[in-house]
Amino acid sequence: MKKFNIRKVLDGLTAASSSSSATAQPGTPRENDVVQETLQSEHFQLCKTVRHGFPYQPSSMAFDPVQKILAFGTQTGALRLFGRAGVECYCQHESGAAVIQLQFLINEGALVSALADDSIHLWNLRQKIPAILHSLKFNRERITYCHLPFQSKWLYIGTERGNIHIVNVESFTLSGYVIMWNKAIELSTKTHPGPVVHISDNPMDEGKLLIGFECGVVVLWDLKCKKADYRYNYDEAIHSVAWHHEGKQFVCSHSDGTLTTWNIRAPAKAAQIITPHGKQPKDGKKPEPCKPILKVEYKTTRAGDPFMVLSGGLSYDTVGRRACLTVMHGKSTAVLEMDYPIVDFLTLCETPYPNDFQEPYAVVVLLEKDLVLIDLGQIGYPIFENPYPLTIHESPVTCCEYFADCPAELIPALYSVGSRQKRQGYSKKEWPISGGNWGQGTQSYPEIIITGHADGSIKFWDASALMLQVLYKLKTAKVFERARSKEEKPSTDIVEEDPFAIQTLSWCPESRMLCVAGVSAHVIIYRFSKQEITTEVVELLEVRMQSEFSDGDSPDPGGAQTPTLPNPSSSPQESEPPTQPSTGTNSSDGPRHNIPCLQVRSSPLKQSPGYQVELVIQLVWVSGEPPQPITSLAINSSYGLVVFGNSNGLAVVDYLQKSLLLNMGTSELYSPSDPYQRQPRSPRKARQPSGALCDSNDGSNTSEDRCKSPTSGSTSPCNSDDERKQRFIEKVKFKSRRFSKTVANDFAKMSRKISSSSEQKPDLDAKDNSFTRSRSSSVTSIDRESREAISSFHFCESFPRKTDSLVSPCLLVGTTQGTVMMVALSLPPGGDQRLQQPVGIFSCGTLVTLKGDILTMAVLDATGTLLPPSYEPWYDPNASDEEKEKSRKRRPASPPSSQEGQDSQFAVLCSEKQAKVVAMPSQTRIYKHNITETSFVLRADVVLMGGANCIACFCANGHIMTLSLPSLRPLLDVNYLPLTDMRIARTFCFSNLGQALYLTSPTEIQRITYSQETCDNLQEMLSELFTPVETPEAPNRGFFKGLFGGGAQSLDREDLFGETAAGKASRSLAQHIPGPGSMEGMKGAASGVVGDLARARIALDERGQKLGELEERTAAMMASAESFSKHAHHMMLKYKDKKWYQL
Repeated sequence: MKKFNIRKVLDGLTAASSSSSATAQPGTPRENDVVQETLQSEHFQLCKTVRHGFPYQPSSMAFDPVQKILAFGTQTGALRLFGRAGVECYCQHESGAAVIQLQFLINEGALVSALADDSIHLWNLRQKIPAILHSLKFNRERITYCHLPFQSKWLYIGTERGNIHIVNVESFTLSGYVIMWNKAIELSTKTHPGPVVHISDNPMDEGKLLIGFECGVVVLWDLKCKKADYRYNYDEAIHSVAWHHEGKQFVCSHSDGTLTTWNIRAPAKAAQIITPHGKQPKDGKKPEPCKPILKVEYKTTRAGDPFMVLSGGLSYDTVGRRACLTVMHGKSTAVLEMDYPIVDFLTLCETPYPNDFQEPYAVVVLLEKDLVLIDLGQIGYPIFENPYPLTIHESPVTCCEYFADCPAELIPALYSVGSRQKRQGYSKKEWPISGGNWGQGTQSYPEIIITGHADGSIKFWDASALMLQVLYKLKTAKVFERARSKEEKPSTDIVEEDPFAIQTLSWCPESRMLCVAGVSAHVIIYRFSKQEITTEVVELLEVRMQSEFSDGDSPDPGGAQTPTLPNPSSSPQESEPPTQPSTGTNSSDGPRHNIPCLQVRSSPLKQSPGYQVELVIQLVWVSGEPPQPITSLAINSSYGLVVFGNSNGLAVVDYLQKSLLLNMGTSELYSPSDPYQRQPRSPRKARQPSGALCDSNDGSNTSEDRCKSPTSGSTSPCNSDDERKQRFIEKVKFKSRRFSKTVANDFAKMSRKISSSSEQKPDLDAKDNSFTRSRSSSVTSIDRESREAISSFHFCESFPRKTDSLVSPCLLVGTTQGTVMMVALSLPPGGDQRLQQPVGIFSCGTLVTLKGDILTMAVLDATGTLLPPSYEPWYDPNASDEEKEKSRKRRPASPPSSQEGQDSQFAVLCSEKQAKVVAMPSQTRIYKHNITETSFVLRADVVLMGGANCIACFCANGHIMTLSLPSLRPLLDVNYLPLTDMRIARTFCFSNLGQALYLTSPTEIQRITYSQETCDNLQEMLSELFTPVETPEAPNRGFFKGLFGGGAQSLDREDLFGETAAGKASRSLAQHIPGPGSMEGMKGAASGVVGDLARARIALDERGQKLGELEERTAAMMASAESFSKHAHHMMLKYKDKKWYQL
């Protein structure tokens, strides 16, 4: 029987609705008759794959010494598990409560987690995606501490009331055996001892349980006799307890910074009291109290002195000192400073048995924002080199890009230059956390993630095969002078913090050209080289992009009108060498003018192999107004051009000739035939790099202003205008103190969009009128955002005009008002002529308009295949001329011609609200799809998927959608993740082959897939946490210990805690919840006899539960009846001998 597929039916409906909105020109064949689309809805499925990075807000840690697996719990209920490099796993508790403690069932492939909502959970780690087998929710008591002895199935749970309950971890049922706090302390203290802060069994006698109460009382409890053997009292609160492996001594850490050592048979007085960091007075008095010692571990060695490791305990006079870990070994004490506060630490030992010499070899220190592993076996305690990708948040991530299916040679090239950046001085031993196995995935294509950071650094990551490894780190801040102190900070900064932060980047993987834009309105172009060079002077180009709001200025018809391909020597503006930036004014009397926000370094710059600076472009202050942040950026290695835009307009730079080709306001792009239109041109002299400042609004300035030398200073405006500008600058600085400019812009943009998400696009007249408002410096950030800014660029080889029959280099420009404009590029021939002749640029007007910001643009050929921008193959710029010529050949352009009357390309355009496909060169809209009416798209990319192309979109309402190309048929629409913070909006990005990612927290990258094939193969691709390993043999007791009973005493806990001996626990104390990964659930899902048996068992369990409830109700009724009987009998006796009138 044929299966009914609802998705295919929906596909047919949506295809019909989308095609009904498409229009075709008369005589033009329907394009869907020509283009055979292969992508269907069954090719798409959305699921999470892996999470990389440091666990956000960690709260607990555990280690399996046999499996060699490390587990972290977080304050948001997440679990992160790590094995060898590349083996990691993420899972989440549904409640989202903080994980207060983790306990491995050592070498069993299971983990117990205790949460702040007083629930405990058993996780099965024997499957690739761990699942909860059982849960137990306590109703009347709060959990404070858990302890699971090695090779035991009974879990001790201490509570806030001071009681200890015992849970069978196999069935997750409570034992009737309870240690009540009043029985434990009896008359040793007059008040409640406080919560249980420690539980552990004697390493040599499993029948003796050590219980630590917060008030300072420690009790050694005899499990068999159900009584306390000894009680140990100290005046200060206890934080942790640690045993000596022989079970004759234990150590307590206290809130006054002391360590007390107790002999178990001498409870009257501590055998030793020390204050590791206290100053010892000479008169024999007690040392001064110190900060609490939060945790202590006591580990013995066979050959030498024991190790005592502790956190906290520093003296109170060390104000401002960083958190420290103290290692005491023999007579030596090492204090190891940490970069962040310590959350927890564990000492890794050779044996899992607590009653043997521990032989510690390392200490794992979990910090708030880092993980440190200390080698105890080497002098000086060096740290291990961490193989995990935990440094994503080393500086906050400000932007992110994802490239799947990169050129194969890229990752080795980046790794080779990045390997030279590694620090020295690490431990020579291998990373000791080595559990698990890598996945056996079939995906072998290279994947690279690039992250831009607040400190101006850029990191390249190898993300292939669901792993993550840092390849190379680039520090862009090296290009600029650094202020040594706050007083030295230049007053031209537009952000007080993180002036080097990366705002956006453009990368060409084939040519390895990299272009980055920072929050201080700067653009840096990098080339990749394998050779080290020293740059004597960093080449600099300063650009003045002036606001289009000009008060009272009128266009000057006699302005700088020049032909499209001008004579380079006819520039009205003077050029100057890039080595000498323009002199500007920056006095307190007048507004800042012609001054960049950052100062490029003047000393020689040593550039290591890797990315090396080619050119720095800086936007400058204009008449006291700071430059606007760069909103879009693109680079093309084949053309040798970089283009960037902001709310004032766009600029095109020729990075080969180091010259500014175009600097134009957004409104000037609309009508190239306007008589007042300044024709774009190259304002440079022949063969001379230009550092000149070019006005973005020549057509709306007076001829006097245009002819003025860029270095000749400026007239100061009236006082009132100056005050308004000063107020605006102060406003910008005030905002930047709270968050970086990137985030500020994002919030302004989001608030504008959310408030006007359903508004229609204004007509062209209204848009033109918006540019006649006066330029005011006190305009708010949201008003600034409402200007028409440049939102996206796309280099392509297409048809600039409707009448063209040959493709030529073009630039598509998208704006925040939904307009897409075409700019034609005229490139000189290659070789020396390319370096001498100017590049011609001219606007061809509006191609199409859409609702909302333009997010992405692309060009397809007649078969629907994506035409990527042309590129130049990579060559080493520092290699010999012969090697350069071999590799430096421009990639051939796409098919050159179009038969007259036929369209041979599709332009794909996607905005925040809708997508359109336009046939080229006729510029006929053939398909249109409204993506969302009530929300808006945050990120859209044209991606390759299953051999075909589609548009992938992420909306602010959390929906992830894909549309087919060119027909814009909806293929996927999943409500995945509502936008909860701006970080997701800023970092979400799609890539080819069904991959996507975003920053789910400040420290973690979440990768997802929207490919059905990847989802199907995910189990194979994921790493395995559990591997079969034999448990080490128990320590040999020896002949005499066995003869005289000196060895470890075992205990049959089943006899003590089982239902037969201890009875049933109160049903109201805790509620058992079977987990989705439990055996009962799996059996219930199975078919056949096994499924029937499982269902029968569940039915029996339910019947038993109902019988239990009935039994409780019956008991309650009997108690009520007995109470009534007693009351009636008492009344009868009271009135037995009284007369009726005496009542």
